[in-house]
Order: sequence, then structure tokens, then C-alpha cells
Amino acid sequence: MEKRALLAFILSFLVLFIWTLLFAPKQPQEKKATFPKKEPQKSRVESKNSKAKTKKRKEKDSLPERKIAVTERLITVETPLYRAVFSNIGPTIKSFTLKRYRVSKDPRSPCIELIELKDMGFLEFNIGGLRIPLSVYEPLSGNLEVSEKDPFKDLIFKGKMDNGIKGIYRFRFYPNRYTMDLSITYENYSSGNLKGPFEIVLRNRLPKKERFSSFRGFALFLDSDLKEIKEKELKKGKSLAGNIGWFAFERKFFMSAILPGNPKNAIFEGKLLKGGVLEGRFIDQSISTIPQGKRLTYDITIFMGPKDMGILKTLGRDLDKAINFGWTDIIAKPLLVLLKLLNRGFHNYGLSIIIMTILIKILFWPLTHKSYKSMKELQKIQPLMARIREKYKDNKEQLNRELMNLYKTYKVNPMSGCLPMIVQIPVFFALYKILAYSIELRHAPFILWIDDLSAPDRLFNFPFKIPLMAPPYGIPVLTLLMGASMYIQQKMTPTAGDPSQMKIMQFLPIIFTVMFINFPSGLVLYWLVNNVLSIIQQYFINKKITA
Repeated sequence: MEKRALLAFILSFLVLFIWTLLFAPKQPQEKKATFPKKEPQKSRVESKNSKAKTKKRKEKDSLPERKIAVTERLITVETPLYRAVFSNIGPTIKSFTLKRYRVSKDPRSPCIELIELKDMGFLEFNIGGLRIPLSVYEPLSGNLEVSEKDPFKDLIFKGKMDNGIKGIYRFRFYPNRYTMDLSITYENYSSGNLKGPFEIVLRNRLPKKERFSSFRGFALFLDSDLKEIKEKELKKGKSLAGNIGWFAFERKFFMSAILPGNPKNAIFEGKLLKGGVLEGRFIDQSISTIPQGKRLTYDITIFMGPKDMGILKTLGRDLDKAINFGWTDIIAKPLLVLLKLLNRGFHNYGLSIIIMTILIKILFWPLTHKSYKSMKELQKIQPLMARIREKYKDNKEQLNRELMNLYKTYKVNPMSGCLPMIVQIPVFFALYKILAYSIELRHAPFILWIDDLSAPDRLFNFPFKIPLMAPPYGIPVLTLLMGASMYIQQKMTPTAGDPSQMKIMQFLPIIFTVMFINFPSGLVLYWLVNNVLSIIQQYFINKKITA
């Protein structure tokens, strides 16, 4: 059992290591995208469960070009948190730059741009089957600057389409929020009733894969549950229906989310267009008719910013559920909260990781102490175990019975030695998720050359490649120290088991050093500190037993 547990532990790390190699960064193909073609008005109201709905939505993956013989006006909105550029054609958002987040650690590097489209609309709004995004609206103001003194400022677009439908878009911006409120009003001055549904279309380019990359693409909060639509599903087209609280385009550290005024019983259709562009369509069929001479107002909230659990939680609407650590979620989120609390006091995530490691070690101290003590006792009966193995080497059933009797006689539990290791596996994977995927650790410095705890540590920058090492190439100092600490810990730990198991144990420091070479430096720091604390604990246990 002890051998199987040890092998399971090694295999789980090997799987994680192989996974990081297979999902190395790949640059996606860049292709020019164009505006979608304007479709004629459709008067039929679609049923939620109608099969004809799917057929009606079959569009070409490539978006045909359309020349617009109008002059585009761009309006810039500046807040302390972001810079947004709006177009009067649509209207839509052309650019959204986060001022407090940069592409790299270099303070001179450009700020993060959340919209990676050139010739197509990031946001579109349609009503009654009309394709409105190519309509030209008149902005009622010029560029806006929202300062800390302003409660909010509005940007209003007004326009009228050829069929008599008048549209009013009121964007409201706040100085200290990554959200903007949008109120859309349609006034029906046409010759008849305007029939639904109402649609919101969100588009963006699929981001390139990153090492340690988390989910990327469309996610939605459907029927009080997070749904993440995988890339392969989007290639075929994916449709989901139910109570939708929000839907979002997600990257590793950032997201663009649409929150209807209230959770809507609606349909979401997502697909991958040619050129690597994702398109998500929110269809609210509760909007059935706008009678002639009447108006309809639709309110939504737009969030464009970091996937920071604290920020998302304050917004409500379960938007913080977008931060998903998988099966480790129940452990990872409390650890992340603890890490952030510690950082408030230390103002250094590296020191916070060290303190958190000490706290975790204290929590597991009684279990680890009992384990080491049991292993020491097990070491004492090794000569007796060796004689039993030799005597019953041809009779495995009798061998196991004799070994169990020996354990009972000396009150030794052979499984207690690997129990602390097994218990810590979920904690390790939870920390791996936190340190690799949490924006709080992005570009977070520690000391000296360790200036990004979410990236591997590298001392110097070599111009040549190193086998099994992801760029940049340099000396993984923390990883080498971790391997050395593991070797010392192994030498101090009582050896209990058969010779084949002992041979495997001898190679563990090397195996772990190779596996950790590309892991986030924050995770390596945790494992190094944990090893040092284990060495100290083992030293006092050995001293006490031999005294």
C-alpha cells in the first residue's frame, strides 16, 4: 500500500509536468476579420425550443466585407482605471485599455488591451431581426474624462434607421469601477409593430495559449451554475438555454462580461469564426413586440477588467464564480483569501507565501510528527522484516500475514509514513492553481531576481536553449535549492520499505527538480519552505528519539 501511494504521488506530478509541456504557448494565425452582412428584417418571433431557430442561425464562418460610405467618429473616454474608444457606427467599443495592467513586467511596456478586433464590432445590439450594428449614430458629446471627483459621466448616442426605428444608447461611466452601465431605448416610429427577440452579440479574438493557461473563451452563469464552453465545442457551434445571469469572454487574467438588468430566461449561442474570432449571441425572447409608436428600454451592465476575486465579489450577481480553480476550488479560494489577507500586512506576496506555508505546516504538524515517529519505529524492525521476506519469499500470502502480525506486535502502522504526503497533494494542486492563474500573483515581485511569482525563476538570461526548460533560459536557483532541500530531507527521513522502493526514493529529488523547473516561482518557494520546515521538524524528532 505504501509503495502504491508513493507511485500514485509521483505519477500525479508526472501528469502535471507532461501537461505543461503539451500546452506550451502557440501563436494563433492572424487573419483579417470584416463586418457581418446586414440581414433583412424578420417579423416572425422565434420560439425558445423551435428547431427552426437553429437553421435560421446558420451563417458563414467567414464574415463578408461591407464598405460603409460614412465618416466614422471616435469618442475617447478616460477614467483612472481605463481608456475606452467608442465608435458612432453601431455604436460599439473599438478599444479598451486597462491602465493599471501592463503586457510585461517592464513599466515601459504597453497597457493591456482587451479588444483584439479591427474591422468588426466588439458589441452589437439587435432587435426584431434587424441587424443594427452598421447604423450610424450621433454622439451628443465629445471626448470624456471621468475624474475621482465625478460621481459618473454619460455618453449618449442617438440615431434613426431607414425603417423608422429610433435608437438611444446611454453609456454611464464611473471613476472607480471597471463596470459601465448601458441603457438602450428603441422607439418604434415605423408603419407597424416591431417584433422581437432582443440580441446582444459579443465578439473577440481567441487569445493565444499561454503556459499554465487557464480557461479561455466564452463562459456563462446558467441556472446558477458556471458553464465554460470549450474551444472544440465552439468550432461546431454551441447553444445553451436557461436562466442566464451573465455571459463573458474570458482570458487568463482578464474578462469582458455582459450582465443583463436581471437574470434572463434566454438562449446563448457561441461559435468560432474563421480568423480565430469568437462570437457569442445572447437572445432574450421575452421581448416579443414593440407596438407602433411605443418604446422599449433595456438595461445591461458591462464589466471589462481583471479577474480579481475581490473586485468581482463586490459586483454581486455571482460574477466571482468566473474564477474557477476546478476540483481544487474548495481549497484554493480560502487559501487565496488567506494569501491576500497576509499580503495586506506584509505587502510582499513572497513573504506572504512563506508565512502561509508556516501556517499550513503548523496545521499538519501533529500528523507529520506522528508519521515521522512511526517511520522511525518502522526502521527499528527492518531486520525482522528482512528475515520474514527472505523466509517467505515464495509464499506471498504467508509473507503478508507475517508482516501484519509483526506490525501488530510492535504497534506500527506502515501507512502512516505516506499519509502526510497524500493529505498535502490537494493543497499542493490548489496552490499550483492559485499561483499560476490568480491575477494577484501576476508580475508580483519577491526579492532580487524573482520579480514575478507567477512565472518560473531565472537568474541571468542565456541566449541559448536549455533542454526541458521553457523560455526565458537561465539558472532556476529556487528550483535547485528545492531539489537540494529534498535530498537533505530524504537523507534524514527513516528508510522503511523494500529495496526497490528505496531505489525509487533516491531519484525523487532529481525527478522533482526536473518537474519544477518550469513551475511558477511562488509554487517552488512554497515547496522549498515546506522542505526546510520538514528538515527542522525531522531533526528534533530524530534527536528526541535517539536521546
